[in-house]
Amino acid sequence: MRAAIAYPPVFRGGKRPLLGQNRQFKYTHSKEIKIFPLVPAHAATSLRAAGHEVLWLDGINNENLNYEAEIAKPAPEIILLETKAPVLKKHWEYIGSAKLKMPKCKFVLAGDHASFFPGESMKNSSVDYVITGGDYDAAFTALCGHLEGRGEMPPGVWYRENGEIKNSGRPVMVENLDELPFIDRELTRWKDYGEAYLYRPCAYILTGRGCGREGKETGGVCTFCVWQHAFWEKKARLRSPANVAEEIEMLVKKYGVYEVFDDNESGAVWSTAWLERFVVEVEKRGLKGGFVISSNARAENLTEEKCRLMKRAGYRLLKVGLESASNATLKRIGKLESIGEIKENIKRAKDYGFRVLLTMMVGYPWETEADVKGTYEAAKELMLYKIRFGDSLQASIVTPYPGTPLYRDAQKNGWLTEAAADYENFDMEHDILKSNYNNEYWCRKMWNIHKHPLFLLRSLISVRGPRDIALALRGVKSLLGHTKDY
Repeated sequence: MRAAIAYPPVFRGGKRPLLGQNRQFKYTHSKEIKIFPLVPAHAATSLRAAGHEVLWLDGINNENLNYEAEIAKPAPEIILLETKAPVLKKHWEYIGSAKLKMPKCKFVLAGDHASFFPGESMKNSSVDYVITGGDYDAAFTALCGHLEGRGEMPPGVWYRENGEIKNSGRPVMVENLDELPFIDRELTRWKDYGEAYLYRPCAYILTGRGCGREGKETGGVCTFCVWQHAFWEKKARLRSPANVAEEIEMLVKKYGVYEVFDDNESGAVWSTAWLERFVVEVEKRGLKGGFVISSNARAENLTEEKCRLMKRAGYRLLKVGLESASNATLKRIGKLESIGEIKENIKRAKDYGFRVLLTMMVGYPWETEADVKGTYEAAKELMLYKIRFGDSLQASIVTPYPGTPLYRDAQKNGWLTEAAADYENFDMEHDILKSNYNNEYWCRKMWNIHKHPLFLLRSLISVRGPRDIALALRGVKSLLGHTKDY
């Protein structure tokens, strides 16, 4: 089949949507955020490996792409769209208009919102299939095979039969992630992507899927985390350390990649055993010193032993969720960490020389101005602790996506504002939840910690070499875009 992985160009007021590989959605003025959509990239790779002709059409991040021209010559037989609540209606409209131009083409929706509410899209649009679950790369490949007469309809798919909406049951997750092929980087235009805080050339990987916790059968259960609840059944799977190291070796030696970012929810650093074996693989392959790796991480993972192992393996930056400095809030959102533990562990990571990217949210309906001020003070304390060039933070307005426990909590307690009636407002610009303070003010104030004189001075004197200078220039551009957002 001629299949396309497509992101139709959807912009608003000159701002780009952060859709691919984004758990939280927003439109932004920043041009320095182009996160590589990893699961769709796996889908494109698996499709090509199965013998299909594949188009990679990212009309959001590829500024030079003439989307309408490329998708029309000749038209694909099937198109996969990753969707999310704020752009869902736009995708419904796109499918309806595109079918007029490409009447023989089949359209498929996947993504977290579609996984929670597949029947909604079937009823309100002319979409042909909705794939549920996070492993929609494997399901889409199997669906294309089924449509060619090879194999059964994969589980987790909604479809129409004689005008009736049907489904093939619950989605099934891939048991062994090592069986997935390495992403075809040329096909998926890896050079189009990157973020301000990553050294270039950079590439994204998934060491696994799901937010893991050491010794826990259930992973992270944060009530706002749409992926953990919509995609992974609150579980975590990891690829083997050897499999990950092999992919990194390919990225470094074939493509000259210097920084690898692991965009798995809590990385693989939650597992001590995984880190121990990964260090051995990195050293055995002669990769040490030839690349750096950065990762998402829960603060609880930043123990003495794990920091030592990460340092030995070549980890550079850790993206850690602070979320709030209120223990009552952390408990209510299922963070499973206290502010004391978070501070202690982040400071330990900084003691080891790791750069830390903090993420916070404002606008919890039960919080007071004193609570959000506490979060600001905690963020400032951590940002100004042992400052090194590359430390940074991100602040955003909490968004309770439909289907998440936080959204259900908001419904139960009457916290939803009028903006919650329209999916398009779930964009971190609208106050979906009632708030007791000015969300935009506090977001802007937190972003402006980057401008603190001490932070600027110590960041400047710790700059080392041309890579840091290039990263600094991208960071300034990104910061200006973000502050303009608020």
